[in-house]
Amino acid sequence: MPTVEYLNYEVLDDHGWEMDDDDLFEKAADADLEDVDYGSLEVNEGEYVLEAAEAQGYDWPFSCRAGACANCAAIVQEGDLDMDMQQILSDEEVEEKDVRLTCIGSPAADEVKLVYNAKHLDYLQNRVI
Repeated sequence: MPTVEYLNYEVLDDHGWEMDDDDLFEKAADADLEDVDYGSLEVNEGEYVLEAAEAQGYDWPFSCRAGACANCAAIVQEGDLDMDMQQILSDEEVEEKDVRLTCIGSPAADEVKLVYNAKHLDYLQNRVI
């Protein structure tokens, strides 16, 4: 069963961390963050990451659940998420910036590390509803 290690984008500023820090997840593991901000989820085969988070009782951001907005965007730091049809992200955002939508994204690796709540990134702001 794939495991997704997650970190809430909103805590990066609080700690002075950057998205491209090589040791971002090590820092998070050492920071004594609450479970809602950092931890791991087991995701069933064919289950979307957002669904797995909700099954654990987390209230991650989303709106449409159809890949048509950026509310549930996450940045994949390690591993990958396969997405169903999405109409909102550019090829550059998917291929170079590793943006994925958790509402239609399933783990494509046994271990995935992602920063959820990435809707706050400047280049995604215009697609948040």
